[in-house]
Amino acid sequence: MKIVTIVGARPQFIKAAVVSRAIEEYNRDRRGGCMIEEVIVHTGQHFDENMSDIFFQEMSIPRPRYHLGIGGTSHGAMTGRMLERLEEVILREKPDAVMVYGDTNSTLAGALAAVKLHVPVAHVEAGLRSYNMRMPEEVNRILTDRISRWLFCPTAASVENLKNEGFCIQDGKRLFEHQPVVALVGDVMYDAALFYKKIARPSQEIAELIKKFPDGFYLATIHRAENTDESVRLQSILKALEAIAREIPVVLPLHPRTRQCLMVNHNQLEYVHQIAPVGYFDMITLLSHCRGVFTDSGGIQKEAYFFGKPCVTLREETEWVELVEHGFNILAGADYERILAAESRMRDKRIDTLIDLYGSGNAGRKIVQVLLEGVYEHTAY
Repeated sequence: MKIVTIVGARPQFIKAAVVSRAIEEYNRDRRGGCMIEEVIVHTGQHFDENMSDIFFQEMSIPRPRYHLGIGGTSHGAMTGRMLERLEEVILREKPDAVMVYGDTNSTLAGALAAVKLHVPVAHVEAGLRSYNMRMPEEVNRILTDRISRWLFCPTAASVENLKNEGFCIQDGKRLFEHQPVVALVGDVMYDAALFYKKIARPSQEIAELIKKFPDGFYLATIHRAENTDESVRLQSILKALEAIAREIPVVLPLHPRTRQCLMVNHNQLEYVHQIAPVGYFDMITLLSHCRGVFTDSGGIQKEAYFFGKPCVTLREETEWVELVEHGFNILAGADYERILAAESRMRDKRIDTLIDLYGSGNAGRKIVQVLLEGVYEHTAY
């Protein structure tokens, strides 16, 4: 059994590490069952070394067999180039399934390339919805769900979203020949947090940074186009973070897109502590030691919860509605006053991580099990 795994962005490397490890465990203990061969393809969507290579090194992810080097262009150009190159890879490798993660251009391009060649698609982190069609990620995830054979859902809410969109739900099984499998498996990023926090060691730079702020700090990340590409929103967020940083230090790893926007708009940050993008081990170290999180990242909203930290989301909506419903996450958008009010609310917030929101830490193994049960139903649709 051969699976082509397509990744291109930081969150996908983390998620793929979990499933790759589950595949390795299965191959080691398969007891006469079929062998799984995984071929990893890196589209190059994140091309900065600190956004890409470091993740493969420190998380022991199998090196990509293909590195397409496609990134840094418009959405249409990027997706089109990926589609063309991924089609070539799939034709060469002839996989039994193609696995994609999340909601990036790499996700959609991989799914489209596969389904047009009649290769079934497995979508990890299916069913999430922000209901904001201005977000390219929302478009990518909806279209990918519609053409996938396996829909691996991280939460009960994501399963309900698919049900509301007309998918027939019977967990982990196909109801009829052309119906996708919808499986509630839990969140692979929770698997990753549980596994890697035991072995993570920070870089010297991050270790020294933590010592520099003995009374604690906030962690902030900004990368979504809706914030970085709209100067009014970006300036409002930065103004709020600057005001907060006058009292409590704010550490901001600068995404390449954000760094470029700061340069173009001549934004000067006097109080916010800016650092280069960090690897996963450094990020979970920062999450472990921070007082709270400000972010527009979906993945970091969850990671904040995994590490027991309150979160202010710099968007008007979130796919992770359960975090808001339980009071772990506050939606503040890009509004200066709302961000400051949210920070005030989360200063003494305590997070109950005993609530089962994202599974039991075995999502990777469940995904492999469902794939093994269904891959030989190789009927194109």
